[in-house]
Amino acid sequence: MRLLTRDQIFASLNNKDSESLYLDPLLNDNQVGSISVDLRLGYDFTVSILTRRAAIEPYPADNVKKRGIQSYFQETRRRLGERFILYPHQVVLTTTVEFLSLPRNIYADISIRSSYGRLGIGVTTTMQPGWRGTIPLELFNHGNTPIEMVVGSCVCQASFYEIEQSTDYVGEGAVRKYFGTVRPAVSKADHDDELPHLARMGQIS
Repeated sequence: MRLLTRDQIFASLNNKDSESLYLDPLLNDNQVGSISVDLRLGYDFTVSILTRRAAIEPYPADNVKKRGIQSYFQETRRRLGERFILYPHQVVLTTTVEFLSLPRNIYADISIRSSYGRLGIGVTTTMQPGWRGTIPLELFNHGNTPIEMVVGSCVCQASFYEIEQSTDYVGEGAVRKYFGTVRPAVSKADHDDELPHLARMGQIS
């Protein structure tokens, strides 16, 4: 495994075959640093909201009426250059402006830029080899003060790692819950196949 450098990132982006990096739009070449690429905050936001329910239940008990996870979130949109406020201890789902396509031998680690990390914002996720879509970001404000974020600003960064053996993320037979998304997608934890089996085990015990 090797971490791609600036020259290697540009070489892959400029190579137009199917087994190379694709990132669009790349509005400024200066987004590409020595070992990472800065990514811009997107337009769509799915914001966690308070409800009368005591908890989000991916698989509620038999005597509890199921409530979809989507109902615990509210969608909103901003235009390029507009502000979005991230409140303390709030989960907000969004995406990058950029659409990313990864070849089968490269994965990406996504992290917050240090300038925003120092404000208390946390982001960390991994994009599997073969991923296609805008990059999902799960923003969380760990601080005590609301933070104003500008749509289109570079808030996070991607580091790309080349692995020795290609893997087929799409064709491995597993259901890919978030593949190809271009807008924020709420958790699909309630779709996990093992939950009904675990619930039955809990009833037996």
